[in-house]
Amino acid sequence: MTRNLIILLFFLALVSKSHAETRTIHVFVALCDNEFQGIVPVPEKIGNGKDPKLNLYWGAGYGVKSFFKLKTKDWKFVKQLKSSNPIILDRLLFKHSTKDIYLLADAYDGEKIKTCVEDFLKASNSQDGFIIKENTLELNFGGDSDLISYVGHDGLMDFKVNITYKETNKKKRDVIILACYSRLYFSPEIRKANANPILWTTHLMAPEAYTLKAAIDGWVNNENGRQIDERAAQAYNKYQKCGIKGARNLFTTGYKN
Repeated sequence: MTRNLIILLFFLALVSKSHAETRTIHVFVALCDNEFQGIVPVPEKIGNGKDPKLNLYWGAGYGVKSFFKLKTKDWKFVKQLKSSNPIILDRLLFKHSTKDIYLLADAYDGEKIKTCVEDFLKASNSQDGFIIKENTLELNFGGDSDLISYVGHDGLMDFKVNITYKETNKKKRDVIILACYSRLYFSPEIRKANANPILWTTHLMAPEAYTLKAAIDGWVNNENGRQIDERAAQAYNKYQKCGIKGARNLFTTGYKN
């Protein structure tokens, strides 16, 4: 074996190892929609589910796009991407500033909230994985993501989903569900998906991005569910001024005993 070949093989091994250590997060956002969702109406300009630019859960001050792009130094905006899915109205790719972790955020047409919820649940069950190429990396999203999150109105209050779940996952996915009463309504589906709920809610809540960011911080640092739960409560109290006791009662991890 020649010296050049040895060097090449060593380089390829390093690249392969680096790619294998890259982790991914996929965030499914159902845009807030006064007309098509069972919500208490919000001001018209932030409640138009077909306009991500100013939407409460996306382009508004504490929406996923605005918060991760403009209000945190931990995540760097990489690019806006096009989706072949017409109901995904905006798609953004971020990279963690110090970790080899990428985050893909998808803004779904608010009228199509059922599809957004179903896509999230399928991904939680390791279905519908796909690759996004970024320079030399092939990044796994959808059902091949390491962490999967849903942000928005709890659509399961209004409709039922019809999903065929795989009985055996390739990997048990970590999930975060920021929606009102998400543990109550999502538990049956998450159990069938055989996913690991590291954070969800017990009551009404505002699913804004500061809570998502705080929970992701804990996950990035390999914290356990209770530590992530506490991070979420601290962030929620900071922005909502609801009292730390109330915030701690709002968030929980794992299944109810």
